[in-house]
Amino acid sequence: MTDLVADDELLFAPEATDETAEEAGAVWRILIVDDDHDVHASTELALKGTPILGRPLEFLHTYSGAETVQFLRREQDIAVILLDVVMESENAGLKLVHIIREELGLTETRIVLRTGQPGYAPEIQAIRDYDINDYKTKSELTHTRLYTTLTVAVRSYDQIRAINASRRGLDMIVRASGELMELRGMQGFAAGVITQLAALLRLPPEGLICAQENGSGEDAMQVVAAGGKFSGLINQSVGDIPNKDVRDQLNRALTSGRNQYEHHSTTLILAGSGRRIAVYLERHHPIEEIDRHLLEVFCANLAVGFENTALFSRLNSLAYVDALTGLPNRERFKDELNERMRGTRKSDAAVALVDIDAFAETNDALGHQFGDKLLKSVALRLRNRLPSAFISRVAGDTFGVLGDANQVTPPVVASLFEEPFIVDGQEIQISATQGYLNLRDHEGSGSDALKNANIALKRAKSSQRGEHIVFTRAMEIEMKERVRLVQGLRTAFNEDRLFLMYQPQVRIDGGQPVGVEALIRWRADDGRFVPPDRFIPLAEHSGLIVSIGSWVMRLACYEQVKIAAAGFTNMQVAVNVSLAQFRHPLFIEQVREALRDTGAEPGRVELEITESMAMEDADFVADKLNDLAQIGVKVAIDDFGTGFSSLSYLQRLRVDRLKIDRSFVQELCTNQRGRQVAEMVIQLGRKLGLAVIAEGVEEVDQANMLLELGCQEAQGYLYGRPMEPAALYAWLAERRNAT
Repeated sequence: MTDLVADDELLFAPEATDETAEEAGAVWRILIVDDDHDVHASTELALKGTPILGRPLEFLHTYSGAETVQFLRREQDIAVILLDVVMESENAGLKLVHIIREELGLTETRIVLRTGQPGYAPEIQAIRDYDINDYKTKSELTHTRLYTTLTVAVRSYDQIRAINASRRGLDMIVRASGELMELRGMQGFAAGVITQLAALLRLPPEGLICAQENGSGEDAMQVVAAGGKFSGLINQSVGDIPNKDVRDQLNRALTSGRNQYEHHSTTLILAGSGRRIAVYLERHHPIEEIDRHLLEVFCANLAVGFENTALFSRLNSLAYVDALTGLPNRERFKDELNERMRGTRKSDAAVALVDIDAFAETNDALGHQFGDKLLKSVALRLRNRLPSAFISRVAGDTFGVLGDANQVTPPVVASLFEEPFIVDGQEIQISATQGYLNLRDHEGSGSDALKNANIALKRAKSSQRGEHIVFTRAMEIEMKERVRLVQGLRTAFNEDRLFLMYQPQVRIDGGQPVGVEALIRWRADDGRFVPPDRFIPLAEHSGLIVSIGSWVMRLACYEQVKIAAAGFTNMQVAVNVSLAQFRHPLFIEQVREALRDTGAEPGRVELEITESMAMEDADFVADKLNDLAQIGVKVAIDDFGTGFSSLSYLQRLRVDRLKIDRSFVQELCTNQRGRQVAEMVIQLGRKLGLAVIAEGVEEVDQANMLLELGCQEAQGYLYGRPMEPAALYAWLAERRNAT
C-alpha cells in the first residue's frame, strides 16, 4: 500500500458542493494578529488568489492585543484568527484568546496559534482552557501547510456554523476535546478518542484506532488503542486483526482517504495528523446526516489533537528525560518528590543523592565517551538493583534515588558500587558519596527536599569521599545563615560598609614602627562586628573576594601615601592576598593600577600570601612572584611554619619576609615545640637572607624570647591593636614624640 500522506500534505474529507462554493459574494474572512508587519505580508502573499472550499480569502490585519479587541467588537463573521503568541508580552496571545472566547463570546471563530519561539509553546492545560484550535510554529507554515491549516480551520468554522442548531453535538465536541487534551501520551489520547466518538454517536465503545508506524502496508499499521471486544488487539499490526471485514474496512478507508459509512461500522480518516490514522467503530443503527457533520468537525479537531499530542509527547520527553541515560531528569525528579510529599507515603520515603567520586578525573584520563558509557552503566545498575525506587539523573555525575526508607539506605546504595563496572571491556572500580534525606523529617516542596539533600551531599563531599551524610535541620539553619551572611556581605561591600583597620609592626628592641598590616573589618547594621574568620571564607566561596581584595589593595596603597606624607617615610603597608585573588588572570595588572592610581611607593607595599598558597603550584607561583618583584613590591609568606615548605622550594621563590604564625608565638614560653619551630623559621630566614616578623605577640616574655632567638620585628596586642586611621596616626605621633 502506498503512503497517502506526504510530509507537507494533509488528507481532507469531501469538499463543499458547487452550490456552496459559488455562493454570491461569499468570502472567508481571515484575521492576522501579529506585531511583525513582515508576517502579515508573507502570510497574505502565500495565499493570495488561492480559494478555499470554493471561496476567496479576505485578509484583515491587527497588530496588538488591544487593537484586536476593538476590531472584533465592531467586525463580524471572522472565520479564522491567525494569532501570534508573543506580542506585547510573552503570553499576550493567550490573554487575547481568553478575551475573544469569554468576553466577546466568539466561540465559532477558529483560532490558530502561531509562534516564532517554540520555547513559548503553550502547555496542554493552556490550550484546553483557552480554547485554541491549532498550534503551529511560523517556520513550519509553508505554503502547503498554511493552506492545509486554514482549510481545516475554515471547514471547522463552516461546519460549526452550519450545525450550530445541534447544541447537544457541539457541547459534546467541546467537552470531549477538553477531556482528551487532559490525557497524557499518544495511547491515552487514542483510547479517549474511542470513548468520546462512541458517546457522540450513542454507541458502546467497541472499536479501535490504528496508526502508521515505519514502513508501509498492513504490517506497518499498528493498533494503538482499542475498546470492547477489540481490547486484545492493542500493539498488534492491522494484518494480525482476525476479522477480515474489519481489515477490509480499514484498508478501503486508508486507500481512498475518505470516511467509510457501512451498514454495521464507521471508519474515519483523521486528516493532518502527520501520519496515517484510522478509527474503526462498530454500530448497529444508521448514522444520521447531522451526526455525519458532527463527525467531520470532531475529526478535524481530533487530527489537530493527535498532532499536538505527538508534539507534546516529544516536548515532554525533551523536558523530563535525560538524553544520555534515558532516566528521568532533575525536573521530573522534583515532580516525583512533590507527588510523594503530598501523598500518604511521605513518612516511609527517603532520598539519596549519589555523586560519583573523581568522575572529572576519569573523564580527563579516559575521555568523555568513556565517561558517558560509565554514566550509562551506573544508571543501568541503579535501575536494575533498585527496581522499586525512582531513579533520576539530576546533574552531570549525580543521580537521585527516591524510594521506601527501608530499601533506599546509605549502606544499600553504597553496596551497589562494591562491584566494578565493565566499560568497553575493562573493569573500573568507582565509589560514590551520598547526601541522604528522610522525607519524614522534611516540610516543604520537592525542590526544597532536593535542595536539602544536596546540602547533605556537599557536606559529605567536603569531608570524606565515599561516605554519606544525613541531612539535619542544623545544616539547613547553617546554610541559611551562610546565605544571609553572603547577601549581607555583598550589600555591605556595595554600600561601603566595609573598612580597613591597621595593626602596627615594630622593631622589638626599640619599639620603633616599621610598618602596618591592613586588616579588613565589617560592621553590621546593628553595630556589631562580623569576625573576619567568618566572612572572609564566605567571600572566597562566593567569588566576592576578588573584588573585595582589589578594593583593599587600593585603599591600603592610598594609606601608604598618607603615612609617608605624615613623615613616616620608612614604613610599609602589608596587604593580605587570597588564593582566588592571586590566581586571577588580572591580578598583576590590578597591583600595577593600584600603585599607579594612588601614587604608592612599590617598595613600601608588601603582599602577604599564605604558606599553603606558596606551595600549591611551584611554576605558577614562581612566575607570579617574579612579576611582582619586577614591579618592585615586596612579598611575605604568612602563617609560616604551619605548612611543609622545603628549603629547595623556598629558594626558588622571590620573597622578602617570613611571618611566624601566632600559634607558635603563643607557645614560645610554655612549649618546647613552639620555641623550636620559631627558632627554625628565624634561622631559615637568616640562611635565605629574608626578614622575619612574628605575629600575635601579646606578652613581654614572648618578645624577649623572640629577640633572644634573633627575630627583630613583631606585631601584636603588646604593641598595638588593629586601629582605624585616625587612631593609627595618633599612635604614630606618640611613638615619634617618645623617641
